[in-house]
This record gives sequence, structure tokens and C-alpha cells, in this order.
Amino acid sequence: MASRPAPATDFEPAGELKIGQVGIANLRVRTLDVARLAEEMRSRVTRAPKLFDRAAVILDFGGLAELPDTTTAQALIDALRDAGALPVALAWGSPANAALAEALDLPVLSKFRAQYENADAVTAPAPSRAAPEPAPPPPAAKAAPAAAAVEPGLVQAGSVRSGQQLYAQNRDLTVLSSVGAGAEVISDGSIHIYGPLRGRALAGAQGSATARIFCRSFHAELVAVAGHYKVLDDIPRELHGKAVQVWLEHDELKIAALE
Repeated sequence: MASRPAPATDFEPAGELKIGQVGIANLRVRTLDVARLAEEMRSRVTRAPKLFDRAAVILDFGGLAELPDTTTAQALIDALRDAGALPVALAWGSPANAALAEALDLPVLSKFRAQYENADAVTAPAPSRAAPEPAPPPPAAKAAPAAAAVEPGLVQAGSVRSGQQLYAQNRDLTVLSSVGAGAEVISDGSIHIYGPLRGRALAGAQGSATARIFCRSFHAELVAVAGHYKVLDDIPRELHGKAVQVWLEHDELKIAALE
């Protein structure tokens, strides 16, 4: 009988789960341990079944030194399904990643890698020159460019009810009333909620780490900034029902009462 893998002794998760702007979770695999990844997912489903039970998940193997083979990748998909999640695609990667997706009969989605790729990009230094070149003649005077149009924030006057989703693309979102349980508000900028927040609020949906969430009465099922999330069970009870702000600091989601 095969022995069970030894329990992990560190506190680093084997997979880093982030929430995309359409509510699809992106599981960036850090350690290719099928049993451990499945157990982590099962724990998430147990703690927040309304959020993660049968949730669509994008598998991202970009955090690994090399791709898994088809057999291992299929074993991971089966284990995640058994844990309660539904892997639906692979995140964009190399041609080998595309071939793996084809072998698994899964699509490839590109946008779920953009945030990581942009964060890791390094600008190459300009090549040195043996001798300076003569300066070109000054260009002809040009008219000053017109000021860029400022995109106003999206304001929602009424409540966002259960089952509804509201998305503010490339701008902030302000909700003057409540966000009900089972509702979802998403913004590429910050989110301001003047009533109770009982559903989900996802700020910085395109990866802006400076976005924030503000609400008058905090009962959220889930809050996220730039994909980093917490569910209600992760939040101290003394903050439940309080006016709070949510922000990202050194890749850690912070929640504090407003003074």
C-alpha cells in the first residue's frame, strides 16, 4: 500500500489563488503536489461553500520551473474536481503550455497571466555607443496635445441585489445603497459603498495594487484587491458590521476600521 505524502511543514500554500474580474478564480500552482493542492482547495470550499463550491478555476502553471506532464496535470484536474472546484482552462503560457491544454482538451485564457507578466517585466538597458552621434535638428513646433478626457466614476444609486453583478471598467465605483448577499461589485479602481456590504467586492480587478474598498457596514462574503482576497471567516469579528477600509500592502490584504 502506497504511503501517504508527509504533511507540509511550512506555512506557504502550494497554490496561490486569486480572483479575476469576472469572478473566475486563478490557481497559480507554486508547488506541484496534487494531494496538497486538492486539500487546500477542499479547505476553501468547506470554509466558504457559497464562493468556492463548483467554482470555475483557471490553472496557471507559470509559477513552476517546468510544466507537468499530461498524466500529472489530469490527476490535478481530477483531484480539484473531487475537492469541489471545476477547472475550466489553462492560463496563457508557452507553446508547450498550449500543447498541454490541447492534450487535456481545455481552452487557454490569456488575461489571467497579464498581471504576473507585467509585474515581472524588466526594462532592458539602452545599448552603449562607441561615440556620441550628432544631435538631430530640432523638430518643428507642434501644437500642445489636448488634455486626456477623465473617465468619471460609476455611481449606482440603488441597491445591488442578490445575483446581480456590477462592473466599473477603468474607473472607480460608488454604490450609494447596499450590496446584497450573493451580489458582486467589481471595479478596476476603488470601490465606495455607503450602505451594508453583504456580497462580494473586488477592487483593482485589472491588477491595480493601489485600489481600495471603503464601506459603511462590513458583512462581506469576500473582498479582494488586485486578486488578493479574504472571506468573512478570515476577518476578525470585531470588524463585522463596522465601517472599514480594505487595501493591499506588500501583497497582503489589510482590513481596518475607519476612524
